[in-house]
Amino acid sequence: MDISIYFEPLELPDFSFEETTRQLRLADIFDSYVEKDDFPGLEGVDIALVGVNEDRNSVDNEGCAHAPDHIRSFLYKLFRGNYKARIADLGNIKKGFKVEDTYFALSSVTSELIKNKIVPIILGGSQDLSFANYRAYESLGQIINIVGIDSVFDLGKAEQEMDSHSYLSKIILHQPNFLFNFTNIGYQSYFIDPEAIELMDSLYFDVYRLGKIREKLSDAEPLMRNADMVTVDVSAIRHSDAPGNKNVSPNGFYGEEICQIIRYAGLSDKLTSIGFYETNPKYDQNGQTSHLVAQMIWYFIEGFYNRKQDHPYKDQEEYIKYTVSIKDHKDQIIFYKSKKSDRWWMDVPVKTNFRSIYERHHLVPCSYSDYEVACKDDIPDRWWQAYQKLM
Repeated sequence: MDISIYFEPLELPDFSFEETTRQLRLADIFDSYVEKDDFPGLEGVDIALVGVNEDRNSVDNEGCAHAPDHIRSFLYKLFRGNYKARIADLGNIKKGFKVEDTYFALSSVTSELIKNKIVPIILGGSQDLSFANYRAYESLGQIINIVGIDSVFDLGKAEQEMDSHSYLSKIILHQPNFLFNFTNIGYQSYFIDPEAIELMDSLYFDVYRLGKIREKLSDAEPLMRNADMVTVDVSAIRHSDAPGNKNVSPNGFYGEEICQIIRYAGLSDKLTSIGFYETNPKYDQNGQTSHLVAQMIWYFIEGFYNRKQDHPYKDQEEYIKYTVSIKDHKDQIIFYKSKKSDRWWMDVPVKTNFRSIYERHHLVPCSYSDYEVACKDDIPDRWWQAYQKLM
């Protein structure tokens, strides 16, 4: 499939740097689409940047369609880390006559990239583009886990038209459905209807308050390690660190916290796409939000090139197996610890006739604290949530 038909070339400023260092900037190593007849080749590429100038379904944040090039203006100036990068910037997807045309283009592009083992980094645009990202997995027939970093759930109302505040309900209700689990990181209780929290619980989705995650940021690592797709709304970041969004709040993640979480995403062997949405240059002070998103992308790339390739589908000899019996519980809880990274997983029982369908989901990333909970004769919450879905 020729995905170049969906893109328009970039009009980049001149990124000429003084030769004060031998280290390369990202502008020097990205293979960017700047000439009309010179679309980047995808062979050997690991990561592809995909800009989407679309905000027709944004809610109170018109202008975020202009974010991709503003983010690039900061991203290209950053130095490469200690790795050999193979990254292409494919430019911006042409805005469709209707917003559904843009969704189709993004879904087609993302599907083709994932099929070719290239991780797309989507630069929005409004967060309803996450629905198009999800549809890419539908075309691949792949059941997935989604992690949303957001101050709200974006459920909307059942009868509500698709927009950036209702995309999740469209994913949940869409048939055929390929969503196994949704995890929210960073919701703020005063923005959430208590009924919405009850709904998330009834669906056995994982939701984590901002304060809970900030207590121990490392608890976000297993959550990101379980994601196939991540969607990031910059309104989850506090106004003082990211003012470039009309819906931003005084509270949220600090810049260094969100960068750490995004690095966890990059480290995940399982993750195959990520999107950054709702940055609005109209409200951005001195480009601060675009600069922070650029740094988030830098951390994602740095994490990606430090992946351990130690998901337990690999050689079993690379893991230490622990079996814990729980009183009055018929199933033993089996843990695996990677010898390469010291990371932990739990093996959750699944019905035999569904094992092939849920092959990628019965091994649940966890932490040492989950093992400690099991050793105290209690069932870890993570294990129980997955068990409810699989059995």
